[in-house]
Amino acid sequence: MVPELIIMLTNNDITVSNAAEIFEACKDLPAKKWGFKDVGLPKHEMIDLAEKMKEAGKETYIEVVTYTEEGCLEGAKMAYECGFDYLTGTIPFDSVFRYSQAHNLKYYPFCGNVGGSPVALTGSMASVAESAKKCMEKGAAGVDLTAYRYADGDPVELTKAVITAVGADKVCIAGSIGNTERMDAMKEAGVAEYTMGSALFHGNFVPGGTFRENLEFVLNYLNK
Repeated sequence: MVPELIIMLTNNDITVSNAAEIFEACKDLPAKKWGFKDVGLPKHEMIDLAEKMKEAGKETYIEVVTYTEEGCLEGAKMAYECGFDYLTGTIPFDSVFRYSQAHNLKYYPFCGNVGGSPVALTGSMASVAESAKKCMEKGAAGVDLTAYRYADGDPVELTKAVITAVGADKVCIAGSIGNTERMDAMKEAGVAEYTMGSALFHGNFVPGGTFRENLEFVLNYLNK
């Protein structure tokens, strides 16, 4: 399986101010999944950008990193009001499941014990896998796994455990895949998709190169 890339127009966990400009410069590339976070842009700009992505035939993702029920529900409402296809992140509160299902949002909540800023994932591999299974039982479309923020074990082994629990097509790896070694590891683990943002802005793959040049490298590497 070749993992699919979800391109996040975020740098250091904040949507970049020129996200719309970057999308316009890259929307012709063969990548269908695009998104950004719920912080960094005014709401009207988020709506406009999500609409531009949809007009270009892209699937749209918003990631919400917050841990209170009120904040998570507010993030779900933001996702719907901005017209996103997918809501990722948040803690899997029942209220967020109900809202997502009522508003036809495909919901990928965080699985496992997540918290802090930046996000940290803790607990045994078995507990994270069990959390993922419970999310699916509640009606999640998949789970958002912060594998490379895992504090209590090996991220690749954790990924494999969660894939075994819920299926490869139900697991999205969120963040911190910023080099080809980790790309290779996730392909070997069998993940269906993962997000990438800051690494493209920082020139991890083409040092000194533009966002587009780094994205082109990654897309070519995935399909070599």
